[in-house]
Amino acid sequence: MKIVLVGLSHRTAPLELRERLVVDDPGPLLQKLVSSDEIDEAVLFSTCNRVEVVAVTRSLEAARLRLHAFLSRDLGADSGDLSEYLYDHVDGDAVRHVLRVASSLDSMVVGESQILGQTKEAWQRAVECGAAGPLLGRLFQHAFATAKRVRTDTKVGERPISVARVAVELARQIFEDLSDKRALLVGAGEMIETALQALRDAGLESVCVANRTPERAVALASRYSATAHGLDELPVLVSQADVVLTCIAADRPVLTRSVIEASRRRRPIFVIDIGVPRNADPELEDLDDVYLYDIDDLSSVAQENAEQRRRESAKAEGIVEEQRQRFDGWLSALRAVPTIRHLRESAEALRVSEVERALRRPELAEVPREALEQLTRSIVNKILHAPVSRLRREAEREEGMAYLEAARVLFALDEDDLPADEE
Repeated sequence: MKIVLVGLSHRTAPLELRERLVVDDPGPLLQKLVSSDEIDEAVLFSTCNRVEVVAVTRSLEAARLRLHAFLSRDLGADSGDLSEYLYDHVDGDAVRHVLRVASSLDSMVVGESQILGQTKEAWQRAVECGAAGPLLGRLFQHAFATAKRVRTDTKVGERPISVARVAVELARQIFEDLSDKRALLVGAGEMIETALQALRDAGLESVCVANRTPERAVALASRYSATAHGLDELPVLVSQADVVLTCIAADRPVLTRSVIEASRRRRPIFVIDIGVPRNADPELEDLDDVYLYDIDDLSSVAQENAEQRRRESAKAEGIVEEQRQRFDGWLSALRAVPTIRHLRESAEALRVSEVERALRRPELAEVPREALEQLTRSIVNKILHAPVSRLRREAEREEGMAYLEAARVLFALDEDDLPADEE
């Protein structure tokens, strides 16, 4: 049995193509895939950043062709030839890839936590439709355990490396608990959306979005159950906010001293300005109870965090490699089972044949059959004990396949007929 993985990701394909291949309900597609002669088990992983199929097969090249056709024809019917975007991995490389994906080492943002849940969902859907079997079951449970160990033994996901998420992490450190705070986000672009998502993840519920173009504010706010406002409402919104995060295209500050003073606030406010040019007037630092951070403050933290993640990623890669070797050992041992079974069956067939022939000899006619059976069975078991034990041990090593091949040759396991009896 072989494990093969074929797919594309943010590393190989543009977003427009990945969006066209996203699958909402993989069940029918997976059932069709495993009903083919080439594929025995399959799991389809589909997100905005990757579309991959990992499968178990008895015919590697046929499975490769089938999976390439599956992604190009069944998923990407209107996308033309996808071959330039696709990659494939086999056995150890496929196992390593699955472990790295589950551990968020292949993510666009290394260390993000969402990917593990997506991996578990992909596996569960394959189980529900009957496409996943015991071998992939072992692989994915191994992947989940590896991801948990990476999270436990490293700090790869602890420090945010995007400026927007650094800003939210800073707010969480200052306020400790964001659940009862109110946030005002000025702008409606990608940075603001990233910050909004991070605020939601941190437990903050009350969020206002203010933007020069009301339609964009409404569109963003509606996706996150926030309220939408125009910039003319800033004094009122600022008066109600504990955290103000601003990133809007403007040639002069939109968050000025006059806006803060007009709000008639009487409690501290945390202002994070990630706009370029700056959206908050530097004079705000002179006001009591106003704590201002700009893009330079946050960028230095993000850079330091990125370096820390790189160091932690190296540790995580070591864990993944160790876990891959463990799974490869289990897989090699699994592959040894048919050879060991074949060897025992071959020896048993010879033993039975020799017992039957011996019982036909006049000089052995008085020997009880049960005694002869017990004697010969004991001899065979003792002869096979050492080679079978060695095969099992060696099968767990990368060189184990050489021992299995040697056993099949030495014991003539692949020959149609056993050696002729010698009279």
